[in-house]
Amino acid sequence: MKNLHYSLKAAAVLMSAIIFLSSCASTTMINSVPSGAKVYLNGESVGTTPYQHTDTKIIFSSTAVTLEKEGYEKLNTNLTRSEEPDAGPIIGGIFIWPLWLWALKYKATRTYELKPIR
Repeated sequence: MKNLHYSLKAAAVLMSAIIFLSSCASTTMINSVPSGAKVYLNGESVGTTPYQHTDTKIIFSSTAVTLEKEGYEKLNTNLTRSEEPDAGPIIGGIFIWPLWLWALKYKATRTYELKPIR
């Protein structure tokens, strides 16, 4: 009976750790019209659109985004982790206060329309 008790405790700790770690990450899909634009995050080239961005920054953190495509104006914008509530950290924050730092996440997807150079 004692082994079952320890097994249940271990399972609870493992599940808590999984929820805690997964709750910290937020993902957004960066799209452009037309697609295939180069994506720069904080000045670093990371790929082309469509681009899936995931990070574990805390709420209200900002990431500079630049999209570039030949024949189109450069687009500069920011991603700010404050767009949608995230239920996992909100519920977890009741028990472990630092989880509130991840209570907001990015919108699931965003699309930017690039303007042709005239």
